[in-house]
Parts: sequence; structure tokens; C-alpha cells
Amino acid sequence: MFTAAKDAMASRGAQSYLNGVIAAYGKLSELRIDSKRQTVVAVCLLHGESVPLTVNVGKYSLESVGTKTFVQISQCTSNRPWAQALVRDFAEGRRWELPRWAAAAL
Repeated sequence: MFTAAKDAMASRGAQSYLNGVIAAYGKLSELRIDSKRQTVVAVCLLHGESVPLTVNVGKYSLESVGTKTFVQISQCTSNRPWAQALVRDFAEGRRWELPRWAAAAL
């Protein structure tokens, strides 16, 4: 039960942060992080689109290097072929540094 509450709080914080990052492209309407299964579901409504874009991260992993924490994602799928190609080419297998608050939440 504690994990579900922690994930809900992390999801809300990450959603707020990511909405600032993607504001020029659209709005993240839903973000669900499951830290136990290490999965993420993101639903975004892009400007000019009527159907939401959904991206599923089937697996993520965290790596700490010194005081920094990195996330690496794999097994991404999307409900749109162009987005599927985009996550395959630019997201899967790459790692990004997480802000400290996000690393602490995961």
C-alpha cells in the first residue's frame, strides 16, 4: 500500500515537471509510474491532435553514479507508428540523469 501511495505522488510530481518540459508540444494528461514493476504509462494530448498519444515503458532501470541517478528505459510501445519509431530510435536503451527529487521518489 505504501508503494502505491509513493508511486501516485511520484507520478503527480513527474507529470507536473514533464508538462513544463513539453508545453510547446502538448500536455501530459496522465502519467502512471509503477516502481514495483518498473513500468510507466504516459498519455499525452498533443497540440492539434484529437486522439491522445500513449507511450508505455515496459521496463525502466535506475543506476546511481556518485551523487547522480540515471534512468534507462526499454520495451517501449506506443499507439502510433511514428511515435513507436521515435521512442525506438531516441529513447530505448539511452539513459538520462534524473532530477534529485525524482530519483528520491523512485
